[in-house]
Amino acid sequence: MAGEHDVNTTVTVLVVGAGPTGLLLAAELHRRGVECLLVDAHDRPMEWDRATVVHPRSLEIFESLGIVEPLLAAGVKQRRARVHAGGQVLGEIDLDLCGSRYTFNIGISEEVTERILTDYLARQGGSVVRATTLVALAEQEDGILATIKHDGVVSEILADWVVGCDGHRSAVRRFTGIEQDGHDIEEPWAVFDASVYDWRDSYEANYAYLDEIPVILTALPGGRWRVYLRPSSPESDLVADALQTLRRYLPRASFEGVATPTRFQCHTKVARHFRAGRILLAGDAAHTCSPAQGHGMNSGLQDAFNLAWKLALVCQEHCPETLLDSYQAERRPVADTVMASGDAAEGAQMVRGSEERRTRDDAIRTAFADPTSRHHEAVAEAELDIDYSGSPIVTGDRGEATWPGQRLPDRIEVQLPAGGSDVLRNFIYRRGHTAFLIGGASTSQKALQEVLLSLNPPSGRVLLEATVALAANADVADVEGYLEPAVAEKLGVGDITLLVVRPDGHVGLRADGNHAQMLAGYIDLLRASRA
Repeated sequence: MAGEHDVNTTVTVLVVGAGPTGLLLAAELHRRGVECLLVDAHDRPMEWDRATVVHPRSLEIFESLGIVEPLLAAGVKQRRARVHAGGQVLGEIDLDLCGSRYTFNIGISEEVTERILTDYLARQGGSVVRATTLVALAEQEDGILATIKHDGVVSEILADWVVGCDGHRSAVRRFTGIEQDGHDIEEPWAVFDASVYDWRDSYEANYAYLDEIPVILTALPGGRWRVYLRPSSPESDLVADALQTLRRYLPRASFEGVATPTRFQCHTKVARHFRAGRILLAGDAAHTCSPAQGHGMNSGLQDAFNLAWKLALVCQEHCPETLLDSYQAERRPVADTVMASGDAAEGAQMVRGSEERRTRDDAIRTAFADPTSRHHEAVAEAELDIDYSGSPIVTGDRGEATWPGQRLPDRIEVQLPAGGSDVLRNFIYRRGHTAFLIGGASTSQKALQEVLLSLNPPSGRVLLEATVALAANADVADVEGYLEPAVAEKLGVGDITLLVVRPDGHVGLRADGNHAQMLAGYIDLLRASRA
């Protein structure tokens, strides 16, 4: 191992595992000026992997980092997901209902996503040290001593922090002694890539068939599909299995250009702790789920996006290490929800009896016939239903809209004083927090300016990167932009509302009054990291 991380070196953060989670975490730490070493056991990037869906919330994250365009260019838009059974269509998830500016998933093989993240890491000054295996971990008074093997040579690295992003069989989790809750999924899965002859529907969608042999077609670029199925037996022909189901709907169908047929086992498991002292877990090292809904990789990306800004504040001694307890407090409930949803999807797939199938199909039809349920399904598919309102580090006025812990709805259009318009998302996703002070339709310039001048306490300058003044009253001057009164009302703004948005786009503080005092209290909360 060469360069600044030679044998017996020290590093602030050691990240183990260079999949999407580890790549994003390492890049975001580098972007925030935190020394980080990223190692991976493989001697080269994976050439083919099973994950194919990048959900709207992940696309929003990629856009905030300036790397969404290559992903959009390389992938295919998946605008809907249609569910079939018994030769009929049961219902459809339409992502146009999800509320994101991205009204589609992107279908793209995971190795392409990893290449985009690797390029982003390189632009932040980082790289991956490959062919490097973690041999042991030992906690010491001055950090974590990691023993690694690289090109047959054993060496030691002293790290202030270690993050395991090394998958379901995580060596970091094993060496730390963190146990998992959950279970193995007994029925095996299989997958292959192929084109479908005589395909007559859109290529911008995913298709699930809940028949005797369940099949899921996930769209890939070039009219290709990643075909997931539950094999009929351990020795069965996977292509013949999938065709048995597909031809019920498309009698002349056949698979062409079949590539990489693979059988695999899955698990529904969550680590009991995402943090043990100076060791943390993220991605599949922390939680693994059924692939039926495509949430595994995306959940890992959101782990990294949640953890990076917190770990950077701790490493740079702006906040105590107890801030990291909020990582598990926020991300473990999300993992539990994903696990439960995946188990429900597994159960729906594997229903056997004819009467039980009819009951299941009727329930799915009923759910998709209800507009509220269809909207909920679209929001859940997009991963926009994540709410950290139970977190120990969010606080303030609950309100009826945009409460603490929610993701700020960033499609909102802002009229600029000099003419033209922008969107709210271009004001957020900084390295630090952004404070939005929003005046309502009848708020005067004097009132807004008085509150604005009272903000920015000296103790919060490191945490609060920018303060943005907005108004719904066009007569107010000296603001960054204007909102339509109806938009301000939708955000729950009456007179003056302060929204402090975290680097991950979630609201940390909402204050409808006593703005300066509540901002100071929020900063103290982060610095003390107590509920």
